Amino acid sequence: MSTNAGTDGADGANSTDVTDVTDVVILTRALRKQFGAVTAVDGIDLQVHAGDVYGFLGANGSGKTTTVRCLLGLVLATSGEIEVLGSPMPGSAATVLTRVGALVEGPASYGHLSGRANLVMHDASGRAPQGPYGGGRRDRSQRAAEVLELVGLGAVGRRAVRAYSLGMRQRLGLAAALMRRPELLVLDEPTNGLDPQGIREIRELLLRLNADGTTIFLSSHLLAEIEQMCTRIGLLDRGQLVLQESLAALTAPTGRTQLVTPDPAAAVALLDGQLEHRDGERLLVRTSDPASLNARLVAGGVRVRELGPERHTLENVIEQRTRARATDEVPR
Repeated sequence: MSTNAGTDGADGANSTDVTDVTDVVILTRALRKQFGAVTAVDGIDLQVHAGDVYGFLGANGSGKTTTVRCLLGLVLATSGEIEVLGSPMPGSAATVLTRVGALVEGPASYGHLSGRANLVMHDASGRAPQGPYGGGRRDRSQRAAEVLELVGLGAVGRRAVRAYSLGMRQRLGLAAALMRRPELLVLDEPTNGLDPQGIREIRELLLRLNADGTTIFLSSHLLAEIEQMCTRIGLLDRGQLVLQESLAALTAPTGRTQLVTPDPAAAVALLDGQLEHRDGERLLVRTSDPASLNARLVAGGVRVRELGPERHTLENVIEQRTRARATDEVPR
């Protein structure tokens, strides 16, 4: 079986990111969710592959959290199909969710209990663990201690949660998601409330988990974090998946070279029709060989201040693929 990837926001053409689905751990077909007259998720086809760190992007109100809740069976889709770890959702939630760790919106906890006690209670309230990714009653306290250390709460694990900061509560929510050593982590804004050091620590933790075999589906609005972590990107705009592609492909060299020179007129004279755009001393040249271009410029007496291949940033890509909201438009 196969599915279409997201559509291009500029011209409506299907993305080229249509791949073999034998290793897909999250798959949706025409997933749609309506709340009355409001369409929050509008016919999206997601593909998250085993081993991915999949960045799920979109503005506030674009439908990210609604999509995540549909994937986990927390809300029912209006139409379409969902498969998680090869099984239909929400019909197979009882067996699938024992293999999934999730952190959606603000994590809930009992303020009068310690962080460790919250984790033990959380684990005990779930279904009996299955397979190598489980763990049971005998090692529950040990696993709680281990994940508290992983997320940087080892020193405060016995402190009442009501004394935790917002960032500490967010770390505790991530610890709960890791209690069963999941195959798949589904995270909605996992670094919310963390300071820069905390964000870096969580990023490094997630990358280690991924290197050990955990697939990560990460919904976030922090582009810098997505660029440093993710292997593939899905972009929502007004409930529609307008982009689904590998990050490497999105940020690959464009085949053009950026040049900054204090001698722009002399450079233009040497370029022999290769100039694509000029903005003062900054020139965009149609060539994928900066070394040869540099040799020509130097031989012609043109001083070179900066020279390198043009690459699109993730911010550039998002700007190109999404439409600006009208002044009276309310986020959904």
